[in-house]
Amino acid sequence: MCWDGDAKVEIRWDVLLIIIGGAIMTLLPRILPLVVLSKIDIPDWGMRWLKYIPVAILSALLAQELLPLEDNQHWEISHLMAAAVCLVVGLLTRSLLLTVVVGIGVVMLYNFVGM
Repeated sequence: MCWDGDAKVEIRWDVLLIIIGGAIMTLLPRILPLVVLSKIDIPDWGMRWLKYIPVAILSALLAQELLPLEDNQHWEISHLMAAAVCLVVGLLTRSLLLTVVVGIGVVMLYNFVGM
């Protein structure tokens, strides 16, 4: 594609409204709980309970990805290998970025080698 300095950029209003609407709908679930929870005093038992939410969400995502939960699914060896390597890297380094990069690298290497 060549840029011609005189080219016009056409804005389709329906696409622009969809983008703006998507941005608003993405931000609302993130901002509303923050605003609401910052205004109220949460008891200690509620704060302890809230600390388990990230672990529960991560466990659900991992189970959905790693375990064959439906009849037509099967074990993905590359994903199991990446999960095992990520567990070790995460425990040793406590670095989220390194853990994610290593996991992606293991899956890519496995698929590249074609095992």
